[in-house]
Amino acid sequence: MAHHKSALKRIRQDEKKRVHNKYYARTTRNAIRDLRNEKDKEAAAKRYPEVVSLIDKLAKRNIIHSNKASNLKSKLATQISKL
Repeated sequence: MAHHKSALKRIRQDEKKRVHNKYYARTTRNAIRDLRNEKDKEAAAKRYPEVVSLIDKLAKRNIIHSNKASNLKSKLATQISKL
């Protein structure tokens, strides 16, 4: 266990950030899953910008890598165009 006050504070901050990041990552993964399971092309196309926005926010905050975000968006767009 840490002995310095600053180290204890850093541990508290890191835990708070971890829980926050986990929540947003999980929410985005659920949105991606729901979009992939969508059967109607119009509904999927309508939902796509919302999911892209969530993915971009994760990349901006360094929760996921920017290349991973690009790959996710590309695969989702391809899947929607194939519907």
